[in-house]
Amino acid sequence: MRVARIQAVLLSSVLSAGFAAPALAGNYDGLWNVKIVTKTGSCDPVAQYPLTVTHGKVSAADADVTGSVGNQGHVKVSIRGAYANGQLSGNAGSGKWNGASGGIPCSGHWEASRQ
Repeated sequence: MRVARIQAVLLSSVLSAGFAAPALAGNYDGLWNVKIVTKTGSCDPVAQYPLTVTHGKVSAADADVTGSVGNQGHVKVSIRGAYANGQLSGNAGSGKWNGASGGIPCSGHWEASRQ
């Protein structure tokens, strides 16, 4: 009887851990407000984009966006020819970007908050 009880507790623990694992991996799906700030170059000084993350894929209704957010929150995105990477954690994130305007390189940082 004692062995059966230990097995039941172990089985229960394994099943609970299995169901909790996806939540611990990080789910970044939802609407994000992204603010892009230029530090060098002639790109717009500040731009904002509402971006949507669905199953780790990044998209936007009115911008040419491709990219992804990994289970641990690592971001890789291309927005209108500019490239960004960084990190999301919980409902916020930040990172760096680089691109060009009229053939002149520019770069800066970005900040994001989940809506």
